Amino acid sequence: MKAKIKNNKPDFYYEKKLKRAGYGLIIGIDEAGRGPLAGPVVAAAVALKAGERFKNRIDDSKKLTQVYREQAFKEISEYSLYGIGIVEEGMIDFFNILAATRMAMEQALFTLLDKIGNPAKQNPHIIVDGNVKLNIAFPYTNIPGGDAKSKSIACASILAKVVRDRIMVLYDKLYPEYGFRRHKGYPTRMHKFALRRFGPSGIHRKTFCLV
Repeated sequence: MKAKIKNNKPDFYYEKKLKRAGYGLIIGIDEAGRGPLAGPVVAAAVALKAGERFKNRIDDSKKLTQVYREQAFKEISEYSLYGIGIVEEGMIDFFNILAATRMAMEQALFTLLDKIGNPAKQNPHIIVDGNVKLNIAFPYTNIPGGDAKSKSIACASILAKVVRDRIMVLYDKLYPEYGFRRHKGYPTRMHKFALRRFGPSGIHRKTFCLV
């Protein structure tokens, strides 16, 4: 499937095409936190109820400010069923970031499916941002750059990003010397300086090269 993107914003192209193909439930999945040196990787799975009614901008979370993400988060929560998956830094170190990302995505999906109850009756199809291969029983489609193409994936992108940012703000209270509130664990100059000065904290990913 090749998306026709209007105004470079995510739309319902994939969702509508899959509906026409006979799938009754379309679920978008995305993650946040593959690149940071600290903290978990978080994924979200979203099944929209009435996406056309969104008043806030729904887009790739990286294109939105924190304020816009928080506003969109509230609206997405109201107009969707969703699940969140969180894989902590210890599991990232034990497996690897790709495997941890897959685990978080599957956890988010299973959490959502548990809310639906007997989802097989709705003939679901999963659309996943990027190229992560999932170990699931339902059909799915990988969409590179999907958070900029699919409304469902963009919603998942926003949920995952907001949840992860909130986690890192909490960690900032435990480890204030690293500045997690500002950089959320990404390898900024400030963060790398703190690492050189204080060494890794309890939530740093020890297998990442800069740590």
